[in-house]
Amino acid sequence: MRGYALHRVLARGATAAGRGTARGRLLDLGRYPGLIEGAGRVHGELYRLDDPELLPVLDREEGYNFERRRAIVTLAGGRRVRAWLYRYRGPRQRATPIADGDYRRARPPAGSGPATSSSPGRNSWR
Repeated sequence: MRGYALHRVLARGATAAGRGTARGRLLDLGRYPGLIEGAGRVHGELYRLDDPELLPVLDREEGYNFERRRAIVTLAGGRRVRAWLYRYRGPRQRATPIADGDYRRARPPAGSGPATSSSPGRNSWR
């Protein structure tokens, strides 16, 4: 998401498509969040990948504790789109659940703004 460390990777080849939610639960892993299976909604940002070669770069940046999967994301206006998202599959001993699924609220970044516009296609959830 904007304002967080890995956004620099998206900034090189992706366009913000809007904010939305995906099914699951969110964990606070310290410096970053982790999406896991479960009942609830997780808040995030959707990006259209301008270059499909960005996917393997994102995979490397996310690391071995995260697995990229397809899922349905519901945009703020109610529109539903298929997108890639990263599910956390690493250790959870030190993780803290984020009950409302909103990492931005739990750990606000220094200077972040909302994503705008929407477009279908090659989407990545962050």
